[in-house]
Amino acid sequence: MTLSLPTHSDFEAFHAWRIDTSRWLPVASDIAHGHGLKTAAPHVFTTGTNLVVGLGDEVILKLFPPMLRGQFISERASLRQLRGQLSIPIPEILFEGERDGWPYLVITRLSGVVGSEVWPALPEDQKERVLAQIGATIAEVQRVPPGELSRIEPRWADFMSRQIEGCRARHTRLGLPQKFLDGFDDLLRDAATLIPMDGPPVILTGEYIPENFLLSCDGNDWRLSGLFDFGDVMTGFGEYDLMGPSAFMAAGMRRRVRSLLEGFGYASAEMDFALKRRLMALLLLHRVSDPARHVCLAGWQQKAENLIELQESLWPT
Repeated sequence: MTLSLPTHSDFEAFHAWRIDTSRWLPVASDIAHGHGLKTAAPHVFTTGTNLVVGLGDEVILKLFPPMLRGQFISERASLRQLRGQLSIPIPEILFEGERDGWPYLVITRLSGVVGSEVWPALPEDQKERVLAQIGATIAEVQRVPPGELSRIEPRWADFMSRQIEGCRARHTRLGLPQKFLDGFDDLLRDAATLIPMDGPPVILTGEYIPENFLLSCDGNDWRLSGLFDFGDVMTGFGEYDLMGPSAFMAAGMRRRVRSLLEGFGYASAEMDFALKRRLMALLLLHRVSDPARHVCLAGWQQKAENLIELQESLWPT
């Protein structure tokens, strides 16, 4: 009997279906077997959007539902374009294919610990060290020519226009306090001139967050040791990729912020009001922006009275 995968028309149906791994894990094992890979004791990764299975210590199978084919295209193109271009490891494509309209990639499994597992307990000096490495890695990725990634939709100017248009409605829906919404008109007006819309595009992952990188420990020093998950890559203005580490990791702490920005390549003199204003706009315009749930700065809703005070709290200099 040939095992098959269904076609889902919406995310709710897909997420409900994927919970029962008996519905799809046999298909994943069959795909792996077809490529001559080990299928004993597969490890199912429960986080993330797609179906991801570890096959031993060396291989990952990633299945993309048909409605997320765009993520497959982005991931495949990114891994091809970045291969051999970075100083830290990224997965390598071993096989690719399609099953019942579901595209898949078989990629190498990187060594290290997922950042989210160790980040909260790292000593402060190690957090600063890792943030500097993240800033440097973002800059390194952005020095790689985009190649075919520059054709991936959305294009930066169109994306920003849509984000600006829907920004107030989005954050009203998500419950951002009115005192911050009151400053949106000024901020969005500034965004249109502060954020370059037609400059040379660079590779953006949008997700330099602890769930998407690996850390390893050398002696007593933790270091960035791998990047994965390139399904949401697009191209555009480079500072956009500072949003993840700014919101999830820097916590408005001066030394952490400085480590990140200096790692990215900014000198102290460049960390001025205009930069903070631009970063504040990009934070609110990010495709998954939700400050109430994503900004790891304790009590910021009470401490800041407006967007100016919030940007000074997030990026102190």
